[in-house]
Amino acid sequence: MAVHDDCKLKFMELKAKRTYRYIIYKIEEKQKQVIVEKLGETNETYDDFATLLPADECRYAVFDYDFMTAENVPKSRIFFVAWSPDTARVRTKMIYASSKDRFKRELDGIQIELQATDSSEIGLDVFKSRVN
Repeated sequence: MAVHDDCKLKFMELKAKRTYRYIIYKIEEKQKQVIVEKLGETNETYDDFATLLPADECRYAVFDYDFMTAENVPKSRIFFVAWSPDTARVRTKMIYASSKDRFKRELDGIQIELQATDSSEIGLDVFKSRVN
């Protein structure tokens, strides 16, 4: 599975310049490559991000999560989300699962990985619990 150059470029902008809040990626099966599907502006929220994950299709996503430490210090962590809902086609789930590690290696700077099959597995509470 190829990775479109835009995937790495947009991720570097998110990581270095904080240009985006999130990036949603999809596998274009005909072209056999991972492409950028949606870029979230910095003023968008977790809720904006969560509503864009399709209920019956797989996606990869990166989310720049801001939080406050117990000492009131603002920090952020970059999450990689492997979204694979139970209702997605089996073939699609297999393609995403087999391509995930290679794709993730292309995105240098991922700090925390989440795998989710429904919205309860990527709730804001899950993000909060993983940063501590």
